[in-house]
Amino acid sequence: MTLASLIVTRGRVLTMDPGRPRAEAVAIAGGRVLAVGSAEEIGALAGPGCRIIDARGATVLPGFVESHLHLFMGGSELAHLQLLGVAGEAALGRAIRDYARANPDRPVIVGQGCDYAVLGRSLTRHDLDAIMPDRPVILLAADHHTAWANTIALRQAGILEGRALSPGNEIVMGADGLATGELREFEAKAPVLRLSGEDRIMAGIATGDEPVPAPTDAQLAADREPMARGLAHCARHGLTSLVNMDGNRYTLRVLEALRAEGRLTARVRVPFHYRPHRTPGDLAIASEMAETWNDDWLASGFVKFFMDGVIDSTTAVRLDDYPGQPGYHGAPALHTPEAFAAACIEADRRGLQIATHAIGDGAVRRVLDGYAAARRANGPRDSRHRIEHIELIDPADVPRLAELGVVASIQPCHVPGAQDFPFEPTMSVIGRHRWADAYLARSLAEAGARLAFASDWPVADVNPLRCIQSAVTRATFEGGVNQSVSLQAALEAYTAGGAYAEHTDDRKGRLKPGFLGDLCILSGDIEATPPEAIGAMEVTTTVVGGEVVWQA
Repeated sequence: MTLASLIVTRGRVLTMDPGRPRAEAVAIAGGRVLAVGSAEEIGALAGPGCRIIDARGATVLPGFVESHLHLFMGGSELAHLQLLGVAGEAALGRAIRDYARANPDRPVIVGQGCDYAVLGRSLTRHDLDAIMPDRPVILLAADHHTAWANTIALRQAGILEGRALSPGNEIVMGADGLATGELREFEAKAPVLRLSGEDRIMAGIATGDEPVPAPTDAQLAADREPMARGLAHCARHGLTSLVNMDGNRYTLRVLEALRAEGRLTARVRVPFHYRPHRTPGDLAIASEMAETWNDDWLASGFVKFFMDGVIDSTTAVRLDDYPGQPGYHGAPALHTPEAFAAACIEADRRGLQIATHAIGDGAVRRVLDGYAAARRANGPRDSRHRIEHIELIDPADVPRLAELGVVASIQPCHVPGAQDFPFEPTMSVIGRHRWADAYLARSLAEAGARLAFASDWPVADVNPLRCIQSAVTRATFEGGVNQSVSLQAALEAYTAGGAYAEHTDDRKGRLKPGFLGDLCILSGDIEATPPEAIGAMEVTTTVVGGEVVWQA
C-alpha cells in the first residue's frame, strides 16, 4: 500500500474534478496526488515522517496556472522603480529622485508602470530632463509597449536623431528633428534598455534571438538571481505552472541551471518567439527546443507571435478608425496575412502550438484567418492554438474561436477600472460605440471558446486572486452585456482551463488521483468571501510536486 508523504487536511477542497468536486483532504505521494477524500480517509494514508498541513477550513485548490506572463522580465523588474498609481509632476519627480539617490550605481533609472497620462498628457524627454538631466532615465508604461526616455538616455543609446526600425516600431520624432522621448514598441525601447545591462534578460521579448555576445558563465550565474526572484514571487501567490510568453534557448538555460540547484519552484513553459524578421524555416529551432525541453518541469513546444501593439498608444490594429483619426486603423500589423499564414501552416505542420498577441479586432481577425489557413492546409487536429488578450473583437469573429478550437487567453485584471488600470484614457481611445465589443469573457465562453486566465505579469499584478475578483465583479460597459463570470468559472480558468490551454489537462489543473501534486491553500473560504474582497485574500501555502515551496 502506497503511503503519503504530504497530507493537507481539514480544508474546503475544490478539486476542479467533475467526478468528485469537493473533499476535505488531499494526500500526495511520489510527487502526485495519491487520494482525495474525507479527513478520516486521508489521515489513514499517512506514512512515516508524513508532513501534515491543517488547512483549518480554508479553501484548497489545484495550483494556479498562470497562462501568460514574462517571468525573466518580471523578476528583473522587481528591483526597478515602481510607478503604478503615481500621478502629477511633483509625485513623479519625487519618485525618480528618491530612487536615483537610493540606487547611485544603476547605469539607467528604469521605471515601471508609468501611466500614459501621468502628467495629464504624454511625457516628453524635456519633462524627464527637468527631473533628472544628468542620468539616463526610461519609464515604461504598464503595458510595456511604450516608454519615455530623457535626452541623455536617447543620446547614449544613439537614437536622439532617430533610427530606421521595422514596421510597428517607432521612435517618435519632433518638429526639431530630434526624438521627443516617446518610444513605441520593443525595438524602439531596446537601445535604451541595453544601456541598463539587462539586454540578456530582454532578448527573449525584444528579438527572440539568443543574447549576443554569448553569455559567460558569470553572466549566467548573475541572471539566475532575477529569475529566482520571479519564481519566488509567483510561488507566494499560489502559482505552480507558468506559461512564459517570450523566450529563447537562453531563458530555458537559466531555468535549467536553477533546476540543477533545486531552485525551480514552478513548472515553466517557454516558447520560440517568432518576430517579424523570421521565416518559416526558422521554426526548426522551435522543434529543436520542443525536443530538448519536454518534461513536466521545463517544456517548450509552442511558438509566440505578436500581431499588433496596444490600445492606449493606438498601435493595436483595428477594423474601424480610431476615434478622431479618420482613416487610421493603428500601426501596421507586424505580419502580413500571407507571411502569418505561411508561418502558421509550418508551425502547425510541425505539431507546435501557436500563441499570438492580438489586442485590436483587426489583429484578432488576421490571427483567426492564419489559424484557419493552417487547418485547411494540414487538416483539423487538437492544436489548441491561442489568442492572447483579445481586448477588442468584432461580433462576427466571436464564434470563430470555438469553430477553430482556439483558446481565449485573457486577462480580467486588464479591464479598465477593474484593478490597477484606470478607465481613461483607454475607453475613450476605444470609442463608446465599441465598448460592447471590448474585454469580453462571458460572451466568448457562451460562444464555446475555452478560457484561460492570466495576469501578463509584470504588465499587471501577478496575484491570481485579484484577477479572479476582477472576473467575477466585472462592471458592465454602457451598451454592452454582462461580461462577469461565476466564481467557479473563474477558478476553472485559472486551474483546469490553464492546463487545457497548455495540453496538460491529463495530469494538471485538478486534484485527482494520479495528477501532479500541485496545490495551494488560501487564507480563508473563497466561496464565503464577498466577491469584492477576494483580491484581499492571500495564499498561505504553495505545494509543487508534493514539496512546499511557499508558506506564509
